[in-house]
Amino acid sequence: MPSQSIWDEFAVDPRSSQYGSLRASDADREIVHRVLGSAYADGRLTREEFDQRSDAVLGAKTLSQLPALIHDLVPDPGPSARLPALAEDPAFQARAVAAYEKDRREAAWGFVSASLICWVIWGVTSGAGGFPWPVFVMLGTGLHLLRLLVMRGSEIDERRKRLERKAGKSVTDREPRALPGGDDGTSRATGEWRREGSSSTSA
Repeated sequence: MPSQSIWDEFAVDPRSSQYGSLRASDADREIVHRVLGSAYADGRLTREEFDQRSDAVLGAKTLSQLPALIHDLVPDPGPSARLPALAEDPAFQARAVAAYEKDRREAAWGFVSASLICWVIWGVTSGAGGFPWPVFVMLGTGLHLLRLLVMRGSEIDERRKRLERKAGKSVTDREPRALPGGDDGTSRATGEWRREGSSSTSA
């Protein structure tokens, strides 16, 4: 059965009113599809229910439409406090802007350097009288640069979301998994429990 951690797989918590109006991504829909598929395989959804909800997932435009499709399949104690806290951290925005500026500079340099080299080659080999094929190189590299310039806001947002997802996964990965300990009732990290268990067995 899916656990509460399913909500941590989203870039931002879809149950939060702060993010409900954001557009749902394919990755967000895939998470919900996976929950529905697991529930159908377990017999908790009929084929008709699975089909209906799957169609609704495909038609979902915003994050707020997704939780209702799996609310009776996963625990829902309320919006996670961790992900909004990450999203509000100004450091992520600053790093996203820095990453965008780096990509923009590289795209601009690629456009100028590639264009210059191609025009020099064209001038040497064609005597400045042949078909100006370097134009196609300029179009290819220029379109990428133009996209970065025109879509600056969305490009920065995308980089910020990637940073937030990476940070969220890092926090989750660093949390030790506890297993039942010995007679004193304490818990040990997975590795320690296994080592002690192996020692007692070999003894």
